[in-house]
Amino acid sequence: MSGCRQFVSDGPKGVFEMTIRTEINSQAQVVCASSAALRPKMSHIAAAAAAAIIMLVTTVTFVSGQTLSAPTNEFPNTIVLPGARSAEGIAIGQGSIFYASDFLAGDIFRGDLRTGKVERFIHPPNGRQAVGLKADIRHGLLFVAGGFTGQAYVYDLQTGADLATFQLGGLINDVVVTEEAAWFTDSLLPHIYRIPIAPGGSQRTIVVTGPAADLSGFPNLNGIAATPDGKTLIVSHSGLGAILTVDPTTGVSKLIDGVVVPAVDGILLDGGRLYAVQVDLNQIAQVDLSPDLSSGTVTALITSPDFEAPTTAARFGDRLVAVNGKYDTGFPPTATTYEVVTVRKP
Repeated sequence: MSGCRQFVSDGPKGVFEMTIRTEINSQAQVVCASSAALRPKMSHIAAAAAAAIIMLVTTVTFVSGQTLSAPTNEFPNTIVLPGARSAEGIAIGQGSIFYASDFLAGDIFRGDLRTGKVERFIHPPNGRQAVGLKADIRHGLLFVAGGFTGQAYVYDLQTGADLATFQLGGLINDVVVTEEAAWFTDSLLPHIYRIPIAPGGSQRTIVVTGPAADLSGFPNLNGIAATPDGKTLIVSHSGLGAILTVDPTTGVSKLIDGVVVPAVDGILLDGGRLYAVQVDLNQIAQVDLSPDLSSGTVTALITSPDFEAPTTAARFGDRLVAVNGKYDTGFPPTATTYEVVTVRKP
């Protein structure tokens, strides 16, 4: 688009922002943000932790029936997102910084897992939504799935500047970032969308085939993860209650045998282990995967008294950080507060 101005900053992030704007100029569906958006005003930081830090006991039930009590030490159990009217996505940034999304308002919150302090970091234009999100620390970018808008957004990770909008498809639900691209799921269409990060990359739509293309329920494709080399995508399918692999080149999907996870939402890959958030069951399933990703075994179920319809999770050291969607109150949810919950991994 000829109206886009070049944004230059020192270091590789500035180079990438020029590159993504070149991509934008060559794509008719993509909107470029104005330079005025590069200097957003920040809201005041609000304290969201309790006056005294309490010790949370997380219940972990293993397949053998063994139960462990895992204290979270000195981290806040919960962190309230001030003024949120919904909540959906969670991502970890630099150090103990986290980012959480307000699905319906499109707002992004930024907080500190150690102190419990949190602020409304990004307040986007009216009409946006924010579902899954991922922080690309290497390039200083925040990728956000835009829900029913069919869009994806790119923000500056440090300033919150609005960098780009991509028009993708139906219900853009979640995102994962690899070395070269951000990959977005669509819960209405059997599509995964690739937005390039590396210079010279191309935006494209991967048409998914095989079991992950099933559209008989709703939602369908949901959470997404990727192997470290980026050669295999892993997705959750809410309608099937299953976890599947997808070839990012061909779109061919295969079930990961032995893994049954009803009401599955977001997923997190951590080495050879997968965590699948089961929103309606108030739990996170721990799944040990075979090296070839052909099968898996649910080895533990992680619950917390602070869970209320958790939607997705991120990893911070030996902890999982989840966000409460509170869809037990309906859709749209009607709760008065929404929070981030920290639990120990088994």
